[in-house]
Amino acid sequence: MNTNSDFLRIGIFYDGNFLLHASNYYNYIHPQRRRLSLSGLHNYIKIRVAEEEEIAPRWCQVVESHYFRGRINAMEASQRGNQLYNDRVFDDIMMAEGIQTHFLPLRNIQGKKEERGIDVWLSLEAYGLALQGKIDVAVLIVSDTDYVPLFRKLTSLGVRTMILSWEFNYVNDDGVRSVTKTSHDLLSLATYPIAVHDEIENGLKQNDPYILDMFVKNEPNRSTDNSQEEFVSDILSINYDGGYGFIKYPNNNLYFNIQDVLTDFTAMAPGDTVAFNIERNPNNQQDVAKNVRKI
Repeated sequence: MNTNSDFLRIGIFYDGNFLLHASNYYNYIHPQRRRLSLSGLHNYIKIRVAEEEEIAPRWCQVVESHYFRGRINAMEASQRGNQLYNDRVFDDIMMAEGIQTHFLPLRNIQGKKEERGIDVWLSLEAYGLALQGKIDVAVLIVSDTDYVPLFRKLTSLGVRTMILSWEFNYVNDDGVRSVTKTSHDLLSLATYPIAVHDEIENGLKQNDPYILDMFVKNEPNRSTDNSQEEFVSDILSINYDGGYGFIKYPNNNLYFNIQDVLTDFTAMAPGDTVAFNIERNPNNQQDVAKNVRKI
């Protein structure tokens, strides 16, 4: 509980890869079909810190926010369709929210791109700010046991720690089971362990405005009827058994069903260029692709 009259300074530290897994789950698997909103997430964090510290939310302010992730180089990104554009869009979102980005190049380890050093860099940045007395509460969106020493160091400096955890598993489009979870060692060390997956499910049932605000909103000025206008982009992924797929399209990728494909569905593959119309799904109020045809 905060006993100081001054406001509480919050530092937020993102393991970008973990955040991406959580956001992808809500965008592609969860019925919500939307990505996590960084601005909504920050507002949620301020509210949760205020509740745990038993003070008014206005006394809680995010003074530091940092995002860490491995990244492919520009040449590789230019060869992956809209990857460069999508990276820039996300950079703009983080810049608008005041999040400092920290990227390291992905390394080729036995033919596979892997991150190296992200956990060390995040830990050094968080510990350095705590050592300088610039934050009172460190909010960490991380999952690996590698961060256990950081939690212990922050605690030794008198900095409270909050961890946002997600735990879920599902079978992805390739038929591979994907598991996302947070280390229980981290949960046991955190001052305030928050099971966000549970809070989101409960909040959605109750139409909690702070939970609803954690997801990207539909574009308000965009027409809900684009059925006559044709768009062109590339297929992101296809689930042949399920009879559906996704097309690359900012800000959220577009879902399409086999019933909405005008050409041979089985002849389509990720990376193929397709033409399509956009319509609003009346059930979840999300844009979907219609009249999809390979070109």
